[in-house]
Amino acid sequence: MSEANTQTEPNAIESREYIHPEVLVTTEWVADHLDDPAVRIVESNEDPLLYSAGHIPGAVEVDWTRDLNDPLIRDYLDADHFASLMARIGVTKDTTVVFYGDKNNWWACYAFWVFRLFGHTNARVMDGGSVKWAHESRPTSREIPVYSTTSYEAPPRNDSADRAFRDEVLTHIKANKQLVDVRSPEEYSGERMHMPDYPNEGALRGGHIPGARSIPWSRAIHPDSGVFKNAADLKQIYLQENSLNPDKPVIAYCRIGERSSHTWFVLKFLLGFSNIKNYDGSWTEWGNLVGAPIEK
Repeated sequence: MSEANTQTEPNAIESREYIHPEVLVTTEWVADHLDDPAVRIVESNEDPLLYSAGHIPGAVEVDWTRDLNDPLIRDYLDADHFASLMARIGVTKDTTVVFYGDKNNWWACYAFWVFRLFGHTNARVMDGGSVKWAHESRPTSREIPVYSTTSYEAPPRNDSADRAFRDEVLTHIKANKQLVDVRSPEEYSGERMHMPDYPNEGALRGGHIPGARSIPWSRAIHPDSGVFKNAADLKQIYLQENSLNPDKPVIAYCRIGERSSHTWFVLKFLLGFSNIKNYDGSWTEWGNLVGAPIEK
């Protein structure tokens, strides 16, 4: 096992008392492992221009639309294409993949989630993402790294553990189980059908899925640094204020699954929820379904 897999995280993360602190690494840890062949740093952004403008030296780009999705069927890539992606970016089953990106790691958590669907659990997220790296004036590069092609055998995508589909959501709400809407309050109320400062698009109806609690994803981070709040603060938000039970099933959703993957990450790893799924169809699907119930 590589050094990257065995070292514990610095106290800055360990002291926050997460259930699984090993899923996070600090910017310092990444800076110390820029030349570690057992580590592959992956940048994943909403804005496709950011990577070419400057990225962590040695980082490869995994684009959420081009690399992770099949545009013809609006679903994720299959096992063969995932294996090809991993081979292209020089990743083996033993490689520790560290994700980071813009939007306080929306797409980093999204890519982390997709990688888990294919069983690549040797993965981390860089706490604070691109914002923290930039604020600390750490080095960036425009050089596109090239790594030796690897041989990677991917299992069939496993959607059962971490992913929810619309029929499951329907069954879930009929049983009055826990549902979290991580969008903005304006989207939850139906005032908007997209994020603030974005155009309204993607769904014909506004509102939220019946029974969903409104817990915007951004409450889980410190807005100045983009790092995750400590476990005590997260418990206050999710357990005390919103009465979520970590031992019972929870489904999170947003508009297309990126913000809800951020909340999925928080609930599953930082707070240790035993059964949390991301409904990636989210409001783009639900808001367009004929006959699907909504509330405003």
